[in-house]
Amino acid sequence: MALITISGYPCSGKSRRAQQIVSFIQEKLKDPEYNGPQLNVVLISDDSLNISRSAYDDSRSEKPARGALFTALQRQISLNNIVIVDTPNYIKGFRYQIYCAAREFKVRVCTVYVVATPERCREWNSARPESERYAPETLENLIQRYEEPSSMVRWDSPLFTVLWTDEDVPSVDIWKAITDGAVKPPNSGTLSVTKAPTDALVTLENTTLSIVSSIMSEQSALQGTGGTVQLSISSTLKPKVHLPARNLTLSELQRLKRQFVTVHKKAITLGTTERGHVDWEEDRIAEKFVVYLEERLKE
Repeated sequence: MALITISGYPCSGKSRRAQQIVSFIQEKLKDPEYNGPQLNVVLISDDSLNISRSAYDDSRSEKPARGALFTALQRQISLNNIVIVDTPNYIKGFRYQIYCAAREFKVRVCTVYVVATPERCREWNSARPESERYAPETLENLIQRYEEPSSMVRWDSPLFTVLWTDEDVPSVDIWKAITDGAVKPPNSGTLSVTKAPTDALVTLENTTLSIVSSIMSEQSALQGTGGTVQLSISSTLKPKVHLPARNLTLSELQRLKRQFVTVHKKAITLGTTERGHVDWEEDRIAEKFVVYLEERLKE
């Protein structure tokens, strides 16, 4: 249903803001005036995933930690959940990855940027229990590497900024964003690639060649007057094609065949993201090729 990404310096108060958001949303869902779908609020954090603060000490340990976070996020994203990701999310590339996952599941998104000064973060970090504390050098490294969210980029917007001095988060605006905001459709970069069957190239070549040969045989009966003829490709495949009022040459048909095969060969070898629209059966290829010929022969 929605994905809320919390971002900010380590020890900037992100978890407190996340809890404020959770409390507000749960109250809204229990409100008698709420008549929307039944939703669950899921909070994902380093603590909920048992990720130690030491995981951020170096890139070797941080990479699997981010992988575990992303896997957990993908499991929870659904039309029935409001997922709140309470982790540093300091790399814009990772925020973009989260955004793409949300688009694939067709859920609304927003980003909450929790702002605190580095001095305040150092103070709060030192006040934590040792098990929840970042090593001083790790904290400094994360602050230096932090990539600030921007409302100008699609993966960070809509963006809500909360200062460390604010009493509360802009709960009403966040609620509106996750319930009434636009749902962006998946793009090609977020869709899985569907591969054609191994014999698709052979079927493509043989079917189009048979249609060209059959047209050359059948058009003689029309004597250049044009019209619709039924081609006999096999006992089960007999497509109809409307021919123009002129004699078609073999070279013309072969040229159109090559163009059609070239376009579709790319989809076969590289795959396609057209979910539910890929069919490399002989009858579908014949149908597409006949439509292609009819359109080109009108020109």
